Amino acid sequence: MKRVFALLLLAMGAMIFVKTASAENEAGTSAAISYSNTAKYCAVKVDYTKKKMAVKKVLQKYESPLLPYTDAFIATCSKYGIDCYLLPAIAGLESTFGKFILPDSNNAWGWVGGLKIFPSWEAGIDEVGRGLKYNYIDRGRDTVDTIGPMYSESPTWAVRVNIFMREFQREEDKLDSLLTANNKTL
Repeated sequence: MKRVFALLLLAMGAMIFVKTASAENEAGTSAAISYSNTAKYCAVKVDYTKKKMAVKKVLQKYESPLLPYTDAFIATCSKYGIDCYLLPAIAGLESTFGKFILPDSNNAWGWVGGLKIFPSWEAGIDEVGRGLKYNYIDRGRDTVDTIGPMYSESPTWAVRVNIFMREFQREEDKLDSLLTANNKTL
């Protein structure tokens, strides 16, 4: 079974859509959450397949209604050049991944105080991603720690979003470990 899983992951890896990324370490606990689309600034390549699998795994764990929209999260992070874990991490904090929201609002992010009504989950994901990019990241608030004071009145917002960000990263790290271990046995 492990061999089948490893082969499946390797096959998926062959079809990976890779995008260049640049991230600098920031003071504090947050790394930069913006990705550059320009190769000359590239320090790291983003493996969207692993990001997608990590997002999917965490959303499954929480039985999130956002699970069918994993592709929308990945498309939005690619479109706006933001960290693929930022939007779902905010949703994790603000609404337990979309489980506790204003009925039929499709607003898992507490956007506009949680009162904004989006016509669909995809529309919410895109609008919040765009808002984060242009209203926060492009204005110098490019870490969770610098977004927090503007996004929320809670002084612990950034700490709690970072906890979810790390949860997604741990899932990605598990995939890396599994792939590395399976590549050694192949």
